[in-house]
Amino acid sequence: MEIVAFVIGVIGNIISVLMFLSPVGTFIRIVKNKSTEEFDSLPYICTLLSSSLWTYYGIIKPGSFLVSTTNGFGVAVEIIYLSLFLLFAPPNMRLKTAVLVVVLNVGFSATAILLAQFGSHGEMRIDVIGFLCSALNIVMYSSPLSVVKTVVTTKSVEYMPFLLSLFFFLNGGVWTLYALLVRDWFLGVPNGIGCLLGTAQLVIYAIYRKGKSVKHIADLEEGGQIEHLLPPSATTNINYKYNGFVLSATMY
Repeated sequence: MEIVAFVIGVIGNIISVLMFLSPVGTFIRIVKNKSTEEFDSLPYICTLLSSSLWTYYGIIKPGSFLVSTTNGFGVAVEIIYLSLFLLFAPPNMRLKTAVLVVVLNVGFSATAILLAQFGSHGEMRIDVIGFLCSALNIVMYSSPLSVVKTVVTTKSVEYMPFLLSLFFFLNGGVWTLYALLVRDWFLGVPNGIGCLLGTAQLVIYAIYRKGKSVKHIADLEEGGQIEHLLPPSATTNINYKYNGFVLSATMY
C-alpha cells in the first residue's frame, strides 16, 4: 500500500507541476500585449498563499516531503506570475493586486507560520496548519470562479483559462486519492471539494466555449453603431425647381 501511495503521490506531483505551469500561455499573452487586459490576479494570489502554507505543512509533518516539494515549486512559479501581473496591470488593478499580496501573501502567511512555529508544538502545530491549508486550498480551487460573472455577461470564456480549470480538476482528483491511501484528511477534504469545483468550472467553460471573444464583440458593437449612425451606402437624391430649372442634389 505504501508503494501505491508513493506512486500516486508522484503522479500528483507531476499534475501539480503542470497545474502551476498551466497559466504560462496567459502570461505570454500578457507580456506580448503589455497588458493584463481583463485577467484577474486573485487565482494567483490564492494559489501562492495556499502553496506557501502547504510547503510548511509538508516540512513539519513526517513523511510529507511530496507535499512540500511540489508546493515549494508552486511558490516560486506564482511569485513570477504575480511579478509579471504587477508589471503589466493598469494602475487600479496593480494597486488592488499589490494590497492583496502584502496583506495575504506576506502578512497573513508570515503570521500563520510564526504563530504555528512558536505558539504550538507537535501534533497541535500540524493540526493548526492543516486546517488553514484545507481552508485556503478550497479558496484556491474556487478562485477561477471569480470570472464567472464576466463569462456569463460576455458569453465568452476568453478570460477563463481552460488549462487552469482542467488541472485544478485533475489535481484535486489525484490528491484526493493519495489522501485516502495515506489517511490524511487535511489533504483529502479540500482536494475532494477542489475536484468538484474544477468540474463546475469545466462545465461553465463547455457552455460558453463557442462564444466570440470580448474584443470581437466590442468590434461588432462599435461597427454596428457606426453603421447605424452613418451608413456608408445610404444616399438620398433630392430634385427641386429653382426659377424654372430642375436641380438635383445627393445627400449622404
